[in-house]
Amino acid sequence: MTRHQPTVGVVGAGQLARMMAQAAIPLDIHLLLLAADADDGAAQVCPDVVVGAPDDPASIREVAARSDVLTFDHELVDPALLAALEAGGVIVRPSAAEMALAQNKRRQRAELGAAGIPVPPFRDVDTLDDLLDFAGEHGWPVIAKAARGGYDGRGVWRLESEAEARALWSDVADRGLKLLVETCLELDQEVAVLVARRPSGETAVYPVVETVQRDGILHELIVPARISNDQRDEAVRIATAIAEQIDAVGILAVELFVSNGKISMNEIAPRPHNSGHWSIEGAVTSQFEQHLRAVLDLPLGATAMTGPAAATVNLLGSPDGSDPRTRLGAGLSVPGAHIHFYGKMARPGRKIGHVTVVAATPDEALARARDAAEQLIGEAGSK
Repeated sequence: MTRHQPTVGVVGAGQLARMMAQAAIPLDIHLLLLAADADDGAAQVCPDVVVGAPDDPASIREVAARSDVLTFDHELVDPALLAALEAGGVIVRPSAAEMALAQNKRRQRAELGAAGIPVPPFRDVDTLDDLLDFAGEHGWPVIAKAARGGYDGRGVWRLESEAEARALWSDVADRGLKLLVETCLELDQEVAVLVARRPSGETAVYPVVETVQRDGILHELIVPARISNDQRDEAVRIATAIAEQIDAVGILAVELFVSNGKISMNEIAPRPHNSGHWSIEGAVTSQFEQHLRAVLDLPLGATAMTGPAAATVNLLGSPDGSDPRTRLGAGLSVPGAHIHFYGKMARPGRKIGHVTVVAATPDEALARARDAAEQLIGEAGSK
């Protein structure tokens, strides 16, 4: 009797693919990775790896040919290539169309806004006058964003004056970047919602997560988000509507602003997401297992929490350049601390892992997760 073991090809071999590999083991799902480097975090723990660039058609075609379905741990793939693979019969989840939308913040604002999704006031910026006219209409400061690329605060600029706008435009015009500009909202909080969706349309929604950003980098998250029940319902409504509008498959992360009590969309990511790492210990079905279920068109799992509250603190490289892994014992001494390292070399400010704690209250979970992070990287590096 032959054994059927589905193969999921994953473009990218970073920490998301690494945690996807952990979720694949009990389901006997085989992962085939396309890694940019043989030392990438997931490539260290997966035996089946193709080394090649994510923009190399030959490498992606090799992985696709050996897989039942192709998925991703980042968005650095040419949607035109993915569309060509789909035309040739390759199952790509999320689809080329979903990936193209996720890569273009201008399109996200315009198309989802037109579909009724609340978005901040914005304008595409093709000239300096576009930027200055928007600021004249809405007032300084404004937020300028690169239409493509950018993460962890990169590609986002807070502009306080015309002088700053002119300086930025001079820089980005030389580099050929396309921008959009939006109002600078007074934020009450930032939150995120993860929606899992199968090709059949079956969906599963995780509890709303409160995210704490510093300098554009996610440092902490708390579940459930400390917002009103009405705000939670609205966040879930928006995220679910987006997933249906774009025919999402897999995990879709929807980042949202809470400003003056109202919810609006920030951006989307069509893959497992930093805001869902808590789900490994904190939910019945982790986002990584859920993503694999969804892309293979398997029944989705429960998203209920395993405890009343959970918190995650990201581990950034210590300011002194030392390796937090040398202090693993100290971190594990904190009751209930679940530590995840990503197989990355430590350097100051680099995201190298996270700690999750499930507890009776959000404050207790966050306090213990912070304690474990401080034990690992020092107080200056965790706050």
